[in-house]
Amino acid sequence: MSSSFGSIKEYYGKVLQSSKDLKTNACCLAQKAHPVVRELLSKIPNEVLEKFYGCGFTVPLSINGLHVLDLGSGSGRDAYLAAALVGESGHVTGIDMTDEQLDVANKNIKQYTETLGYQQPNLKFVKGFIETPQDAGIQQNSMDLVISNCVINLSPHKKQVLQQVYNVLKEGGEFYFSDVYCDRRLPPHLFDDPILLGECLSGALYTQDFYRLCRQVGFMDPRIVSQAPITINNKEIENKLGQAKFMSITFRLFKLKDLEDKCEDYGQVAIYKGTYDHSPHFYVLDDHHTFFTGKPALVCGNTASMLQDSVLLRSHFTIIGDRSTHFGLFDCGPAPANSSPSASACGSSCC
Repeated sequence: MSSSFGSIKEYYGKVLQSSKDLKTNACCLAQKAHPVVRELLSKIPNEVLEKFYGCGFTVPLSINGLHVLDLGSGSGRDAYLAAALVGESGHVTGIDMTDEQLDVANKNIKQYTETLGYQQPNLKFVKGFIETPQDAGIQQNSMDLVISNCVINLSPHKKQVLQQVYNVLKEGGEFYFSDVYCDRRLPPHLFDDPILLGECLSGALYTQDFYRLCRQVGFMDPRIVSQAPITINNKEIENKLGQAKFMSITFRLFKLKDLEDKCEDYGQVAIYKGTYDHSPHFYVLDDHHTFFTGKPALVCGNTASMLQDSVLLRSHFTIIGDRSTHFGLFDCGPAPANSSPSASACGSSCC
């Protein structure tokens, strides 16, 4: 455990000076940012942006007033972005174990606070391990939202990380994050390769094992927001990895006590109010749920709970019906990978 942590600290603290030093595209963004995000990124200090090594966009837009934790925050790009979105009434905490990254994150807080026009900083960074956030002062049931960007794959104790995320979230809270995943279980010896580990490859979980871990700790129904294949573009590294295929996937996991391990049909209907920030016409919950404003959509019990009881979404949806009558399994399945938002819309049965 300590040897892998030391290798990661060395790679992200000393070997990598900017994203230009990466040897693969695993820790690179695979999708285009929302216009609002692009505008906010332009206000973040360049030094923070240059040392960003994430693989997705992990900050929801409508989070005003929330308390957010960024796991493995690095130089702080996502935490800085979240600080702008939560406003002065919200707060963002970043946790990281690498001194060099923390130095960059901390020294730019004052300048960024002034840029945002805030009277006081709503952002702080603490040193610690994502496996034990309580040791860094993060309290249980204290966070509305936890985010993370291409970090969990680096941990040798992934189940412990997921359990700690579940513990620090409030009921109704959400873990919204991107990471690298693999289509198979990789040989354990690859985890000892500092370059493969640092490039977020050898620590990538087999996707089905990830689902198993989620359910073991309490996240009963993981939802995919987006995914994209990773093309490594480095022959030497490709030869080490063989036929393994990698994906960058953005997930959202909800801490809700009534989520079930299957999508069940209770005859419930969801109606989107059109009130989520910057989404007046439709809202995308995941890769197979797009809700159009004012249009009733039949949903499974789990989806109804996410829309009705989660901190981020409960004010934006009306749910008709409850769980008093059960109609069996819900007819559900993800939309095809190349479908458009309209093609994956929930106008009938989909979950």
